[in-house]
Amino acid sequence: MTTINVAMALTVGTLFAAGFYLLLQRSLMRVLLGVVVLGHGTNLLLQIAAGPPGAPPVLGTGNTDLITDPLPQALALTAVVITFALTTFLLALGYRSFVLVGHDEVQDDVEDRRIATQTMPSASLDEDHDHVERPGADSDDDAGDDETGGDETGGDETGGDEPGGDETGDVEAAAR
Repeated sequence: MTTINVAMALTVGTLFAAGFYLLLQRSLMRVLLGVVVLGHGTNLLLQIAAGPPGAPPVLGTGNTDLITDPLPQALALTAVVITFALTTFLLALGYRSFVLVGHDEVQDDVEDRRIATQTMPSASLDEDHDHVERPGADSDDDAGDDETGGDETGGDETGGDEPGGDETGDVEAAAR
């Protein structure tokens, strides 16, 4: 009896591993197959959790010790419905993707690519050891703030001869 449980546990583990592997792929059809395999693994796990077959769960028909627990059966039925709903949704999504793009591969997000190409920020201490400076971060706390008028891009409201002011106005005035 224990060899059947070990074999079933290995089967459930294999189904879950294969399902998660397929779920992490880029093709929507492989994701669909991963959801289906995970659904089958879940149903098998719930049937294992129910224990050996017993009497129907109807009270007053016999020995209550031999009655099968109805909860895993209800959960298995719910898992079947959820798997079916996810399967139909992913089929529609894959079909729509194939019609619009010509393939079912999920594309990377541009922001995800940008973040993935950056190196991990290493903590390098400033000379006064008060704050940690990240590589690529501006050391000036208010750089780019328009409220303080200290924008170093040449776009602050002061104009004139102040550092960071509008230098094109000075050149035009000198040319007249």
